[in-house]
Amino acid sequence: MESMKLVDGTSYYSCGEGDTVIFIHGVGLDKSMWGGQVAGLQQHFHIIGYDMLGHGESPDPQEDATIEAYADQLERLISELELDKPITVVGFSMGGLVARAFALKYSHRIDRLVILNSVFNRTEEQRSNVLSRCKEVKKLGPGANVEAAIERWFSKEYRGASPAQINAFRERIVTNSENGYLQTYQLFGENDNYGVSQLNTLHFPVLVATGELDVGSTPEMAYGLARYLPNAQVVVLEQQRHMMPVEAPHQVNDMLLAFIQGQPKQEQSEQSQQDQVILQEVVNGA
Repeated sequence: MESMKLVDGTSYYSCGEGDTVIFIHGVGLDKSMWGGQVAGLQQHFHIIGYDMLGHGESPDPQEDATIEAYADQLERLISELELDKPITVVGFSMGGLVARAFALKYSHRIDRLVILNSVFNRTEEQRSNVLSRCKEVKKLGPGANVEAAIERWFSKEYRGASPAQINAFRERIVTNSENGYLQTYQLFGENDNYGVSQLNTLHFPVLVATGELDVGSTPEMAYGLARYLPNAQVVVLEQQRHMMPVEAPHQVNDMLLAFIQGQPKQEQSEQSQQDQVILQEVVNGA
């Protein structure tokens, strides 16, 4: 798919027609990770994928960048493309943190929010492990943890059946901008509780989803995050690991389609007055 660039250098693609859905990838990846979603959803929505700061074909963040700078990048994309109607934002992993920061800063832009396989309230051990990996990246570059990451992210069956795809992800990680990758990874390691005291101000529908076997973005994290959101659902896909948008695109697409085209916002708002959080665990791909 042909990529285009904004004035600020952000690389993006755009396809399909209908309500706009913007996809934000995870740390070390790029906009190409959403191929399964583009193929399955472009007949339903206007889809935009873009490379976050320090990744793919987009420029590096400034040295003092915070997670708000990544949210501002998305705002520039929306403004330059003149997307006037509220949109759905789908953020994966680090992209989920960016989506959360964007929603808090630019809530008027959001119709619905989807947070996939993202982190929240890490234990001290989990946080220490992530920050240790940051130190290794600083010393050895983006390839420092790539093999361990691939083992965490993908099932052994997928790794065995799709070696070309796995190698493409490996190549994407190791060829990242060193500075951009390190800065983003550090923000990823430090911001799992970003904006937690303000999350109760977000009243639009939110879907928080992860895989049953995602060891870095666990079901417990998904439920924990949802408890701070007034109008949230939780979906846990059985037997899925971190890269479920890639490994299980049909299940993820069905989930997204049901959420985005589902219950009208007003009905969900009325229900949220009765229940602080809607918790829904979905198994077997249902």
